[in-house]
This record gives sequence, structure tokens and C-alpha cells, in this order.
Amino acid sequence: MNPVTSRILHRLVSQDGFVSGGDLCRDLGITRSAIWKHVAHLREAGYAIDAVSGRGYRLAGLTGAPVAEEVGPLLETHAFGRSFVYLETADSTNLHARALAREGAAEGTTVVADSQSGGRGRMRRAWVSPPGVNLYCSIVLRPPVPTVRVPEIPLVAAAAIHEALESECPSLCPVIKWPNDILCEGRKLCGILCEMESEPDFTHFVVVGFGVNVNLDPIPEELRDIATSLCREGGTALSRARILATVLNRFERLYTDWLIHPDLGFLLPRLEKHAWLQGRAVRIEQFDRLITGTVAGLSPQGHLLLRGDDGTVTAVSSGEAHLQPINDQP
Repeated sequence: MNPVTSRILHRLVSQDGFVSGGDLCRDLGITRSAIWKHVAHLREAGYAIDAVSGRGYRLAGLTGAPVAEEVGPLLETHAFGRSFVYLETADSTNLHARALAREGAAEGTTVVADSQSGGRGRMRRAWVSPPGVNLYCSIVLRPPVPTVRVPEIPLVAAAAIHEALESECPSLCPVIKWPNDILCEGRKLCGILCEMESEPDFTHFVVVGFGVNVNLDPIPEELRDIATSLCREGGTALSRARILATVLNRFERLYTDWLIHPDLGFLLPRLEKHAWLQGRAVRIEQFDRLITGTVAGLSPQGHLLLRGDDGTVTAVSSGEAHLQPINDQP
């Protein structure tokens, strides 16, 4: 969407009723014919726009696309989403956000792509990122906290996204899989990937990236056993703009609360209540070892607490969690 088309859409979104063609011509410095062409482009993009002689143009329906013109009016934030970059396609929103962060992008800068050619999750796994159906988003943070606290951020993000999905999809029962996934009926709805650049005593920035399967339906055959979508679970398509705005609103609030607390203690009741792994026998795969035990909760630092066969509890700071097969459980 070019800048002039974007400005016309912004006027239509913000106006309750008709916007006269004459006002648009004067504000934008273009002819009525040019206005009509931009309106035609918006209609081609899926926007329902009424045109009435003598009254002008009126927006009759949005597309639900996660663009600034649709997300902005729904925001209740001070920083998150206020600087907004929308890309038709990107290799990865995290890569784009990191580049902006190195150039000095403000905290809360949000990068959204309609599709990704190089989307990825933890452990360098690929993240399927088709156009027009899902959310692919990254947010720049500059937390003024000791670097040792940064690994807590993925769980802050997970709690915020969980709250947002519960709010927008009340019929669903999403759960949080430590450390960075949201599941429904055991299949992935959302993945979170946090990356930072720091020195031993100073964090330059953190990029929080997340992908939410919103309207992906049908699920690609190779992913049906491990992935699902909000549409697939709820039976109806949803506005990606509304989902994103709700995530940004909840995330900024929880992030602000986290900054004034010493750790994740204030979030532990919610994280443990909705924890998919709580009380289950699991194995944790790390790059150089395998840890097994029964999940006994989370530490205030976000570590997974595993109780071994001998009753000792180990705090695990990172790794890939898998349920133990039933016949392998004690």
C-alpha cells in the first residue's frame, strides 16, 4: 500500500461517516480522479467502501489485516505498536526488527509481515509463514534491567499472548508450554522467539518475535499432528488486526509490571495455572545433555522445576521439553 492510499484509508478508518471527496483532494493535493483510483485499490485489497454522490466515501468494512490503519485505532498502549512497520513479505520480522534496533529504534517499535520467507523458531527450526492468514510480529524492547533477567521475558510474552487469546477466543482453552509456546489440545498455536544483543552488564536491546496461527485452515498435512490455528479450533475466521492489538495491549501492561518487580513472582500463579507441563513427566533436551523428571512448577526466574526419582528438585533454565512416553514414566 503506497503512502497516499494509506493516508486515505487512515482518514476513512478514523471518520465516523462519510468523508467528502473534496476534503480528501484538498488534504492530499490530488484530483478527484486520483482519489477514485486509490479507493479502487483499497477495494481490490478487500476494503468495503461506499461511494455516494454529494457525500463522499465511507468505510463499510475492514479486512482484518494487521496493518497500522487497522491496528492503531484499537491500541491502548503508550509505546508498543506506536512505531509500526508493515511489510508484505520479509525474510524474518526478527531480523528486520534487529536491524532497526541497531539503528536506534525506540522501545515498542513493532514489525509485522504478511508473510515470511525465512521464519524460524527456537533451535533454528523453520516456522511456516504463508501470506494472508497468520500473525508474524517482532517488538523491540530496551529493558533497563540486569542482563541476567532478560531470559524471563519469553514467559512475560507468553502470559500476555495467552491473556489475549483467552480474551478474543473465549471458547478456546489455550495453555502455555514452557518456555515459549502456546498450545491448544496439544498442538501449537503460537511460538515465541526472543533474541538480544548485550554486554555482560548492559542489554542493548531485546527483540521479541512471535507467530500466531490465526486463520490457517486447512493445516498443511505435514503439520496436522503438531500445529493448529484459532480458526481451526474455533470454527470462524478472526481479525488479525484485532488479535495483534490485543496482544500489544496486554504485553505492554505485563512488561511494565515486570519492570517494577524483581522477578516473575507476580506472574507465577497465572503461568502455573495454565502450564501444560505441570505435574507431567518430561524430558528436557539441551544441546549437550538430557534431563528427566516430573514438573513441579516454575521458579521466580522462570526456570522449570523438575523433581527427580530421588525427590531432589532441579531448576532448568533452558531446553526443549517433551512429554515422557507413558511406558517410560515411573
